[in-house]
Amino acid sequence: MSETRRTILFAATAVGLAIIAYLVAPSPITPEAFLDQGELFFPDFTDPNAATTLEVIDYDQATGAARPFKVTFKNGQWTIPSHHDYPADAKDRLAQTAAGVIDIRKDDFRTDNVSDHEACGVVDPLDESAAGLSGRGKRVTLRGSGGSVLADFIIGNDVSSREGLKFVRVPGRNRVYAARVDVDISTRFEDWINKDLLELGETDIQELVLKDYSINERTLSVEQRDNLVLRRDGDQWTTPGLPSSRVVDSSAIKDLLTTVDELAVAGVRPKPAGLSSSLQAEGGENAISRADQMSLQRKGYYLSRNGQLLSNEGELQVLTKDGIRYTLRFGEVLIGSGLAVTAGTTEDSPEEQGQSENRYLFMTADFDSTPLGTQPPAPADENFRSVPDSLWTDEDRSNKSRADALDQWNRRADNGRELAANLNSRFAHWYYVISGRDFEKLDLGRSDLIVAKEDQTTGD
Repeated sequence: MSETRRTILFAATAVGLAIIAYLVAPSPITPEAFLDQGELFFPDFTDPNAATTLEVIDYDQATGAARPFKVTFKNGQWTIPSHHDYPADAKDRLAQTAAGVIDIRKDDFRTDNVSDHEACGVVDPLDESAAGLSGRGKRVTLRGSGGSVLADFIIGNDVSSREGLKFVRVPGRNRVYAARVDVDISTRFEDWINKDLLELGETDIQELVLKDYSINERTLSVEQRDNLVLRRDGDQWTTPGLPSSRVVDSSAIKDLLTTVDELAVAGVRPKPAGLSSSLQAEGGENAISRADQMSLQRKGYYLSRNGQLLSNEGELQVLTKDGIRYTLRFGEVLIGSGLAVTAGTTEDSPEEQGQSENRYLFMTADFDSTPLGTQPPAPADENFRSVPDSLWTDEDRSNKSRADALDQWNRRADNGRELAANLNSRFAHWYYVISGRDFEKLDLGRSDLIVAKEDQTTGD
């Protein structure tokens, strides 16, 4: 080959390599994957109060099943569908959750590769086509009125190299981002309800009645063992017929009052519709069907032959200064955890190891005017109402004073009756579940509360 031809060949090769290098060289333009970095995930979602439904799907790898939790506004009230539509105290909490979701940004692009989803923990928990059980994230969906989707995303694992960031993916898309998720997306039942079951304060309590009895479940006869009545007297507590050598233990009564005040709901079960209706009706405890009686008995409750509702673990009555008498009837033990306790969506299994002990609680409320004192007498006449007060006689002033006292008493009584009716209407729909620890603090007897004077302890 001549020198000239060799030179031309080398030149052509160099040109070809240059063209190839140009074609495969990185583009100076920012890759598409990074163009939306720093943007909001859901830019059209701007009003946190627009959210009317929160649905969270978690995944239990042990059982291979998705665990749904949902809070929604339905028929004029907030409810928790996963817990039998139990009323939720959700408006403010959902708005706070929504506000946190609005602020989530695509802080850092991580991958477009589907094979990375498992490692990032962003596999959709609802994806039945996914081969494995691991790597599934928590799917969060916020909806507005009419079911419109405001936000829908999957939260995965923590990003090890970036403190405070998690992997986040939008369902149906491959791209995964690292994002700061500063929002408490709770699926705990107790975080979404009014946990204060009785809605009273410790100082409101004027009287406690501890009823200890046993039930013959075959004959439905009742053996009364004890009936301890404790009444507040200023800063002290006493009981009728108490010998001078004995007192109500101040520390024990303080612990009991605190437990009543702070009694929290651990779970709920709906009562049969017929039973709920009967309990809301006047004297409804006497009009309960056989099926409803069986529902009661499975939870540890019985109707005596005279129609009295009793429980196999006794009861506690709490009377407030406003005349509300709560009756707490303690039923069967319930052993379990998670949804088995909060909603009863799995079988209650006493044999299952490592589970917490809980108790069924049947609540009712009635009005008792005793704490209001004797009803004041009515005025002898009401002539004072038609006479200018400047012309009132001493008798008119006396009648006006008596009328005012009676009106005040009647207002308190009417308020008490209304509150008792509202409470009883709320309680009528539910068997409640309380923790075994709270039950032990409430399940006291005379020997726990009445002590010798020299053994008196002082509560803080």
